[in-house]
Amino acid sequence: MNLASLSQVDQWSWSVPLAPGECRAEVRLYGSCDLLATMDDKVLEQITNVARLPGLAGCAMTMPDAHWGYGFPIGGVAAFDPERGGIVSAGGVGFDISCGIRCLRSNFDLAEIMPQARKLADILFRNIPAGIGEEGDLKLGAEELDEVLRGGAQWAVTRGYGTADDLEFVEEQGCVQGAVAENVSPQAKKRQRGEMGTLGSGNHYLEVQVVDRIYDAAAAAVFGIRPGQIVISIHCGSRGLGHQIGTDYLISLAKAAGRLGITLPDRELACAPIKSPEGRQYLGAMNAAINCALANRQILTHLTREAFARVLPHAELETLFDVSHNTCKAEQHTIEGRQKLLYVHRKGATRAFGPGHPALPPRYRDTGQPVIIGGSMGTGSYILCGTRESEERAFSSASHGAGRAMSRHQALKKWQGRQVIDELAGKGILIRTRSMRGAAEEAPGAYKDVDLVAEATEQAGLARRVAFLRPRICIKG
Repeated sequence: MNLASLSQVDQWSWSVPLAPGECRAEVRLYGSCDLLATMDDKVLEQITNVARLPGLAGCAMTMPDAHWGYGFPIGGVAAFDPERGGIVSAGGVGFDISCGIRCLRSNFDLAEIMPQARKLADILFRNIPAGIGEEGDLKLGAEELDEVLRGGAQWAVTRGYGTADDLEFVEEQGCVQGAVAENVSPQAKKRQRGEMGTLGSGNHYLEVQVVDRIYDAAAAAVFGIRPGQIVISIHCGSRGLGHQIGTDYLISLAKAAGRLGITLPDRELACAPIKSPEGRQYLGAMNAAINCALANRQILTHLTREAFARVLPHAELETLFDVSHNTCKAEQHTIEGRQKLLYVHRKGATRAFGPGHPALPPRYRDTGQPVIIGGSMGTGSYILCGTRESEERAFSSASHGAGRAMSRHQALKKWQGRQVIDELAGKGILIRTRSMRGAAEEAPGAYKDVDLVAEATEQAGLARRVAFLRPRICIKG
């Protein structure tokens, strides 16, 4: 990205000057000079187009890990006011609806798993269905799948996958309101019937990590994490159902935009007013996909516990937190000095409520919400906590990962899967995958420096670093 086209607001944020006669809202980009310089110019083009959409509240913004995507950039955040003709856009949510991370803390340290690390990796790989087209043992009929779409992780717990204690530490207590199963197409449901409790492919993973560094001892104590401790991160979403919903509604939202005379700066920004029939219909289907993803991660949590119990019978894996990355959520925020209900699109960005927010469980009310920045399979991840400042700067949003630095196609030209796996094994990181191509596409060098992203996220006031996690076992599709 050409920084000469930007205006620096402060050391960690930038804006895009208005051209003469240009009509749009403000654009805000968070990050360091180095991070922004590595971003594709398409990121700037896309977020500037978002700023031209109707009913935008405040700024259209990008997080420090941003890269270009479909319509909205990945790492894009935008809030819309339904009382001012604000819109909902499938491109602002993404195809992998409610992709997110469930983080589990354990009651043991690295030294306890090292003698059996290979055995644990193999059992996890057998127990966790992963990869393109992989299905799990759970096969759902049409009526039961509708129950999943309405009940989310709460449904999974009633079926014996985990306990009610998990739900306290899941976004929306594991079930988002407003889900309408009838708004999900038969094709989307068909794709999901065998995919509950599966990891998927691409950048999705299950990772066994060790707490390598603590940045905020007080917050770490509240989160229940300490140096040397093992934690597990499960990164996945709504699988084929969410992707099909995105595909289905791009068509209906584009038709709605045409019918209502909404000028789209990019056809990939197909949208409809939140209060329109098409907007409401998409939100009902999207909320159903969020519940699908929350249930999926709950089932995977149960399968992970089963795998650990076979190696470490005394293992206890508690849910630290679970939050989604690709959503449009109705939330109360202060804008222009007034509390308003806004619909916040976070595409490749995570919610990051600060201390005192009423939606947080009592355990985290004083620290702020746990925020997970997932890195590549060879670099590490961060646990952070939300800040009050983030509410003012970014509608309580933060980075969700390292963010790609190159396309999958470019990565395939540079690396081979076996090469990546062997190099990581030499660093003490065990990879289990069904796809050598996927391993090459997800090579650590294909991603931005997660340390720089976490630092920029903190310095920009979006979330505060609590701990750094180093990978030891990674299960990929």
